[in-house]
Order: sequence, then structure tokens, then C-alpha cells
Amino acid sequence: MAAKLHALAVILLLISIAVNAAAEEPQQCGSKSKGQCHDKSKALILKIIALFAILVTSMIGVCLPMFSRKVSALQPGKNMFVIVKAFASGVILATGFMHVLPDSFDCLTSECLPEHPWSKFPFTTFVAMLSAVLTLMVDSFSMSHYRKYLVRGAARGEDEENAKNSSSQIEPFGHGHDIKTEEGLDDKDSQLLRYRVVAQVLELGIVVHSVVIGLSMGASDNPCTIRPLIAALCFHQLFEGMGLGGCILQAEYGMKMKATMVFFFSATTPFGIALGIALSHIYSDNSPTALIVVGLLNAASAGLLNYMALVDLLAADFMGTKLQANVKLQMLSYIAVLFGAGGMSVMAIWA
Repeated sequence: MAAKLHALAVILLLISIAVNAAAEEPQQCGSKSKGQCHDKSKALILKIIALFAILVTSMIGVCLPMFSRKVSALQPGKNMFVIVKAFASGVILATGFMHVLPDSFDCLTSECLPEHPWSKFPFTTFVAMLSAVLTLMVDSFSMSHYRKYLVRGAARGEDEENAKNSSSQIEPFGHGHDIKTEEGLDDKDSQLLRYRVVAQVLELGIVVHSVVIGLSMGASDNPCTIRPLIAALCFHQLFEGMGLGGCILQAEYGMKMKATMVFFFSATTPFGIALGIALSHIYSDNSPTALIVVGLLNAASAGLLNYMALVDLLAADFMGTKLQANVKLQMLSYIAVLFGAGGMSVMAIWA
């Protein structure tokens, strides 16, 4: 777990380095117009408000599911929890398709980039596809690795327990012993492991695009753009946080791990805003380096989020025994998905 948290910190550092490199590059095209909607002092005030508002709403969103244990109807496994999770999964799905992917298209097809190769090949969809396949690989290898680790641990525990009782009854150990252990993992332990892998990979994708979103806002000097963005991003972080918080709750982490994951989710967009403010006097979001870095990061993030939303969240729930056995709950969950995806799609008008 600690290795994955270190990986998140390294990713944030690499994004900062890439942004600094883009900031040092001279602006080459698409200069910002200094019309009536460009006011640095007003924009700075709005960005500071946004930083704290998004931090608070992010914390509320991701923490809400964790306090749901006190409400019996919202506990994992209950019908209401399934419906709320479906709504949040719809939000995450629309985030990838309606927000992150179009932003990548805008960056990588910009007129500020050389026509060759950027206009000759669909880099956005190519990187998103590779990202989805890579996410599947991480998903698969993580499950394989931890499953083997748990199998060995469970077998060792059983061997020690049987050794203590061997004086009264000796029983040979063969393939049946291993199969029993695997069956145990395939049930409760395996499901818990699955939830933990999903929570960590999902947070990785959210962290990447959250920094990029915050950076774009922090570097802007346009109050007319920032004002609606504040409301849109607060809504975005609130419901995306609910989706992630539900996954963290199902993963049954200890308090320290929960607090760490909440911190990373809540702090990344404000971190991006602060980074954008610090670099706003030299950062050009139209410089080729900035466009390429942000475009590729958005494409990779979109592929990851779309895979996670469709495969690990929606398909896993809708093909599971609970929803398959209850058509009414299945229909309500589909409606919740459409509401979540629809609401986030409307937000694409402003953000």
C-alpha cells in the first residue's frame, strides 16, 4: 500500500516538473487576449475562493460514504447504497467521456502544434486505448500477485494449526488442501482484494486529471471563465468523491489508509490551482510543450477512468448476483447511472 502512495506522490512531482518545463518555453501562438474579462486581481480572488471551496466539497464528497455506516439504509450491500454507487459511477463515466477526453482532443489537435505528426494521427484515442489496456494489466497482475500472497499466508496458517493437532490425528496434505484455500479466497477475501485494487487504481486516474483541471483554472486570468468553473468543479468533486468514497468504504481499509486516500483526492485539485497561480505569469497553456503534456495526461486519464467506470464499477455491479436477482433494483440503478452521467454531461457546458 505504501508503494502505491509513493507512486501517487511521484506522479504529482512529475506533473509539476513537466508543467515547469512548459512554463519556461516561450509562448508561440494563441496569445491571451486582454479583453474586459481578463482581470488578474479579480481572477486571483476567485481562484483562492475556488481553492478552499473545492477542498471542502472534495472532502465532503469522499467522506460521506464513510459515515454511511451509521445509516443502516446506506451500508454496503443495501439497496440504497447500490443506487447511490450507480449514480456516482455514472458521474465517473461522464467525467472520462465528456470532460477529460474532449480536453485531450482540444490540446492534441490545436493549431499551435505542428501539423505533422499531431494532425496526421489520432493520438488522443490511441493513448486512451493503451491506457485502458494498461489499466487492465495493472488490475490483473495486482489481483494475481496479492492472491498468491494470500494463498501462501492462508496455507501457512493452516499448516501451523494442523501441526499443533498432529499428535492426535495425522492427515496427509495434498491438492485438496490448496483447492480449499483457493476457494476461501475466491469468496470473501478475493472480493475484498478486488475492492482494494479498484479503489487504488481509480484514485490514480482521478489524481492525474484533478491536477490538470486545477492547473488550467489556476493559470487563467479570466474571471468570466473561472466563476462558472467554481460551481461546476465543486459539483464534479462532490459526486466523483462519493464514487471514490464508496470504493474506499467497500475496501475496508484501516483509518490511516483511509485518511491518506482522502487527503490525496481532496488536495490534488487545490494543489493544481496553487501550481497554476504560481506559474500564471510565465505559464502558457498554448505552448506546444504544455499542449502535448496536458493532452497526453488527459488521454491516459480518460482511458483509465472509462475502463474503471465500465468494467470495475458498472459491469461488476450490474452483472453481480444482487442486481441480477432483482429487476426493480436493476432498473433503479440504471436510472441512477443516467442521472449521474447526465448531470455531469450538463456540467461540460461550463467545465
